[in-house]
Amino acid sequence: MTSRFLPDALEGAVDLHVHSAPDVDPRRFNDIQLATEARNAGMGGLLIKSHQNSTVERALLVSQVVPGITVRGGLVLNETVGGLNPRAVELAVKLGAAEIWMPTRSAQNHRRHHGQSGGLSVLDRDGRLTDETEEILRIVAEGGCILGTGHLSPEEVSILARRAKEAGVARVLITHPEWSATYYSIEAQRRLAELGGVYFERCFVSMTHRCGHTPFATIERAIGDVGVETTVLATDLGQPDTPAPVDGLRDYAEQLRASGYSADDLRRMMCLNPAALLARSERAIPA
Repeated sequence: MTSRFLPDALEGAVDLHVHSAPDVDPRRFNDIQLATEARNAGMGGLLIKSHQNSTVERALLVSQVVPGITVRGGLVLNETVGGLNPRAVELAVKLGAAEIWMPTRSAQNHRRHHGQSGGLSVLDRDGRLTDETEEILRIVAEGGCILGTGHLSPEEVSILARRAKEAGVARVLITHPEWSATYYSIEAQRRLAELGGVYFERCFVSMTHRCGHTPFATIERAIGDVGVETTVLATDLGQPDTPAPVDGLRDYAEQLRASGYSADDLRRMMCLNPAALLARSERAIPA
């Protein structure tokens, strides 16, 4: 069956990485505006993300206010929620979190990239996962959530992802592998892909001034070398000085289509892969 998916029609597209208000960082849209814009563009779903706090509760409310689109939330394990805090993860999972992200702005790797000291690591001094990280993996595995790698270093993620698979985590999503702070070589990506159930979230924002203008060719080459079947196209947009998320996703599709990727390739990366990740993270929410 031939796909009807076209780069100028976002029907069924799912963005697993988008920012909206309320937030301490300026955002282009609030949650309701974002969901409405995405629904009106024909998109099938969103996963809203905050570096500071849980978006699970917000997503639950938005889903009731804006019908016709799936809206999910998650939790980033930064210092504002206690860092690598199993109890915070446990609560988020009980409420229906779609994704649990490892630290982003609180990550030691993130801070080093920006010339700062301190920060969180999932590894202890002996290079093993901390007890808290091990417990978080257990909770994520039992809850069926996506495990997002956040802004950890590729070296940390190599250990984390292998242990996650051993612990029963079905899906690991590597956060923007083309951004310089979290850059993974093609060989490193291939090794991770061999674990099975590991996907790569290739974000539009990496190509903007926000992330040092990563060349489009870098992302295009990574998709070709690592595979469409493990790629998720997301935006990581929502900042006032970047394109609107819907516009960014459409532009992304147009660039990839122009570079030779088929309509079915785009549907796989923008619709089927992310939708499957969200669907498999569904869980009953307590009354």
